[in-house]
Parts: sequence; structure tokens; C-alpha cells
Amino acid sequence: MVDPAATYDESETSHDAFLGGKVYVHQPKRGRHRAGLDAVYLAAALPETTRGHVVDLGAGVGTAGFCAAARLPDISVTLVEIDRGVLHLAERALADSHNAGFAGRIRLMEADITAKGSLRHAAGLVPSFADHAIMNPPYYEANRFRASPNTARAGAHMLDERGLEPWARTATDIVRDGGTLTVIFRADGLQALLGVLAGRFGSIDVIPLRPRADAAATRVIIRAVRASKAPLRLLPGFVLHEGEGSDFTPQAKAVMRDGEGLGLQTRR
Repeated sequence: MVDPAATYDESETSHDAFLGGKVYVHQPKRGRHRAGLDAVYLAAALPETTRGHVVDLGAGVGTAGFCAAARLPDISVTLVEIDRGVLHLAERALADSHNAGFAGRIRLMEADITAKGSLRHAAGLVPSFADHAIMNPPYYEANRFRASPNTARAGAHMLDERGLEPWARTATDIVRDGGTLTVIFRADGLQALLGVLAGRFGSIDVIPLRPRADAAATRVIIRAVRASKAPLRLLPGFVLHEGEGSDFTPQAKAVMRDGEGLGLQTRR
């Protein structure tokens, strides 16, 4: 159970549907990161054949983990988050009747994934804990971008001076050999992401997400296998919008509204 002192009043939160109502998330109306497309695509990147224990690192209110559990009946999910306030909202959502079909396969863990190993292990993030890890790290480096004046929002959006290294180190520690890591990140951070995964993960697939067919990718999804030596592949990727407007492509609608996966295959 989450500390009741960290709770939000109902008037401060919204109750939002994902995957066409297959998932409902409780999240702050303001002052915190609000979940959206990135979380849904992160969950959709897990292949249909995924089984076992999935750990969502930096889970926030649980959107990606909830969407993964709703899609994939043969997984259990641990949501790992340091912010007690948003963990409470994830706990509230697990009691929501809309999520009853998968709530029993999800547990919560309060832990700092950027802490040193002994502290992580004491919190429950022990070596080879996961068959699969997913993560949506803060997108922006503190030395390149101006932080939000809101401390909580900044924590969700800004990496500290250590960058992606602590995230990669924790993922390496908790994912068993042969297990997978799935990450969504901004496209211009691809070099940094590949740099911290080098020597730790192989069989890396890079999947661009483009806002439109003729536009440069703004996001990338990385799929990788722990301790694999297989080479990197650059895959065709996905387009989100049609034409010049805001209409989603049929495939994007299927992912976001119908809970379809991206059709990616497991590599070894």
C-alpha cells in the first residue's frame, strides 16, 4: 500500500480511457506529466508472444504497464516508480472496475531506479528480476534544455547530469540473459541511447515513429536482447498521422483505440 499522505484528492485528477476503454488511468490534471501516445506505443511494441514478468521502469501512473497487461494475457507486470503520489494513483486505478480484467497481474514497487545497486536491491529490484523491461525515460538532458519550474514535472521530463546511464545500468541488472528491453525515446537522442546499451544489450531493433510519411522521425522505439551479440537492425517504422491534418492513420488508430500491437517479432 502507498503512504496515504501522498494521495490526491479526486478533484485534482482525471479518469482517462486508453485503448478504446480497455484501460482506465487516474492521473493528475496538472503539475505532473500526463500520459499519452508514448506510453501506448511502448506497450504496443511488445510482441504478441510475450510471456513472463514485465517490469515498467519509471512507470508513473502505470499507463504503459496497464496497456501491456490489457494486451497480453500471459504476462505479469511490476510498476516501479519513486513518486508516491503517482503510485497512489496507480493503486487507485488497480481498484477501478474497468481494469478488473488485468489488475490481478500487476503489482506496485516504490524504488529509485537511478540509485546505486545495494539500494535498488533492498527495494526489490534484484538481479535477473525481469523477463522483460520497458521504459520511457525522461526525454531531456538537464544541460541542454530548460527545466519546468514545477519540480515534479521536471523530474518526469528531465534527466539529471548522469543522463541515461543509470536507467541502462538498472535495466541491465534486472533483465535476465536472453530477456528483452523496450524503450521509447526522442529520435535525436538515439546516439546517446545506443551508447549506454552498447556491451549490455544486442539484437537491437530501431523503429522510427514519424508524425507523417514525409517527415523525420520524432520518436524511436528500441527493442534489444540482454547479452545478445546479434547486430543492430533499422526497421521501417510507423507513421502516426495522415495528410496535413491531425487524423491518425488506420494503423495508429488500431494501436491507440483498439489495443493492437505493432506486430514486432522477438529476436535472439
